Amino acid sequence: MSLHEVFRDCATRRSAALIGYLPAGFPTVPDSVELFRAMVRGDGDTPGCDVVEIGIPYSDPVMDGPTIQAASGEALRNGFRVRQLFDIVSAVAETGAAPVVMTYWNPVHRYGPDAFARDLAAAGGLGVITPDLVPDEADEWLAAARQHRLDRIFLVAPSSTERRVAMTAGAGSGFLYAASVMGVTGARDSVSGSARELVRRTRAHTELPVGVGLGVRTAGHAAEVAEFADGVIVGSAFIDRAGQDGAAGVAEFAAELGRGVGKSSTPAP
Repeated sequence: MSLHEVFRDCATRRSAALIGYLPAGFPTVPDSVELFRAMVRGDGDTPGCDVVEIGIPYSDPVMDGPTIQAASGEALRNGFRVRQLFDIVSAVAETGAAPVVMTYWNPVHRYGPDAFARDLAAAGGLGVITPDLVPDEADEWLAAARQHRLDRIFLVAPSSTERRVAMTAGAGSGFLYAASVMGVTGARDSVSGSARELVRRTRAHTELPVGVGLGVRTAGHAAEVAEFADGVIVGSAFIDRAGQDGAAGVAEFAAELGRGVGKSSTPAP
């Protein structure tokens, strides 16, 4: 299933897509596979995530807040290597959810953009979110992603000019990631008031779905964002729940968020 189909099916069900993030290999590779599966499974009544962001842990993050930094550091200390990413992607693809990778550019550059795109596509990955790569500096990646039919998912922010939003929308595919606040990632007490306006501005330039991230940590936040966005992105709050309650807590939290974005119950077989 493509990202286009995922968002289309969610819209048909009148729900926003639930997009969950965890770092690959957190706290270990086997544990992370179980956490991702729980994120998709939900609680048996309400399903969880439609799209799964699999983060590549990075030793020098520029956008990640303390929660993701700590989880990524734990994964790296426990021996995570980029080559293990593709087995995790395959495990997520087997759940029926749509796996995408979230990564800074340097790991892709070191692996080799074409080789990375090739191996990700072979594992069942659908696209890559590149938070520190802007479209006008992404020719090598755009070529590799197109060659291997991967979606190119770029970020827009409240500070983005109309020209920048239009350029980003034109280069992207799959969906656009709207960073609802300026600053690093992390759960917040409320959703930024700039999120709705950013989605409105972005939709003026594209028909791509728009997902909102940075700050969502409760089912109430998810419901609020689902009123105006096509996708609701949750990261740090999943890490917190995993640390507190393991896979069972992640599954329960995914179901809570699922109900928040408009999922009612597990679809009939």
